[in-house]
Amino acid sequence: MVNVLVIGNGAREHAITEAFSRSSRNPKLFAYMKSNNPGISGLCDSTETGSYSDLDKIKAFSIKNRIDLAFIGPEDPLSNGVSDLMAELGIGSVGPKKILAQLETSKSFTRNLVEKYNIPGNARYKVFSSEDGIREFMEELDGQFVVKADGLKGGKGVKVVGDHLDGISDGFDYCMECIKEDGRVVVEEKFIGQEFSLMSFVDGKTVRDLIPVQDHKRAYVGDEGPNTGGMGSYSDSDHLLPFITSDDLKQAHSITQMVCDAIHKETGEYYKGVMYGGFIATADGVRLIEYNARLGDPEAMNVLPVLKTDMVELSQAIVDGTLDRISLEFEDLATVCKYAVPEAYPDNPVKDDKVEKGDVGAAKLYYASVDKREDGLYMTGSRAIALVGIAPSIPEAEQIAENAVRNIKGRVFHRPDIGTAELIAKRIEHMKQLRP
Repeated sequence: MVNVLVIGNGAREHAITEAFSRSSRNPKLFAYMKSNNPGISGLCDSTETGSYSDLDKIKAFSIKNRIDLAFIGPEDPLSNGVSDLMAELGIGSVGPKKILAQLETSKSFTRNLVEKYNIPGNARYKVFSSEDGIREFMEELDGQFVVKADGLKGGKGVKVVGDHLDGISDGFDYCMECIKEDGRVVVEEKFIGQEFSLMSFVDGKTVRDLIPVQDHKRAYVGDEGPNTGGMGSYSDSDHLLPFITSDDLKQAHSITQMVCDAIHKETGEYYKGVMYGGFIATADGVRLIEYNARLGDPEAMNVLPVLKTDMVELSQAIVDGTLDRISLEFEDLATVCKYAVPEAYPDNPVKDDKVEKGDVGAAKLYYASVDKREDGLYMTGSRAIALVGIAPSIPEAEQIAENAVRNIKGRVFHRPDIGTAELIAKRIEHMKQLRP
């Protein structure tokens, strides 16, 4: 029997733990979390709570429970070197070492890597560590630019002119904030098109793609409001998306394969884990927005529930470098994920308020930023509960998710438009205009 450790306490890690629980290998499951997620705890033999930077505590828990395999969910433990720790303990882990996790933890690292190895899909960009040249480059981009904080910001460090920034002066001010905090900032061209997420399992050589998903970052209906960690997402039963083509997926896969090869050449280390590419389909083909070094949240809740491949065997192949012997198989079903989030999220979210689930019907429920206490379940200030509808079509899946999320009780709200025919039709029409 294999002992598996899942690190993380969100809905993504709830979905990961559930996927492991379906394995025919009958693993013993353990979790290290920063708060007590009841969905994860209910699937595990033993759990521990603590900081993701407390490597001594993670080490002691791993040794005590004779962990054979670790799966690292969020970006924080990757940034803190938890994969490096696992390697020192002789434990194989799904999650790149700290030097490789720069693919997510440093926007400048990724842009520079893609440029150095002549990988297609890169943006026109510059990295700045002072105010010199910022305004001039924004003008060179005809005022159509994106400003990216270089370090981790929980999905909220990217600001786009016209959406979050009101022109060059506003963009310059945000650049200076980023430089003050991180020492540098990335300014790059603004792409026009439709975004999609293509997550891939990687063993350092072989890339195996999951189902493409579209996430919705903006807080409010109609893609309005501030950026969030993701209010919800959807995938289609044909393993495409209504607004992209199979050729778009081939281009995105090719970029990830080249990045996988390039990062090994650059660091001498094999990347073992997830490469989560944020791509955009444009009039001129697929372009790269960014990479994350782990499964997406909410995207993990779209792909893992319909994954047919055994999670233990898949993870072991990543660790062993034998992913070329594994094929990823999925149910031919559509999924729609909708998050119940605290009132005033993301800027000033309600914290330490109770939240309760009512009748969620046929939907799958994944707990996120919650803490199980003696007298109930409390929100901890970020996205609280994810509800996922799974059905033969997107409209059917959307209705399941919508009916479920409406039955979450507490000071919460959600985006009812995610996965609806009206919103998807706008995406399709936009791409028709770009690619007549």
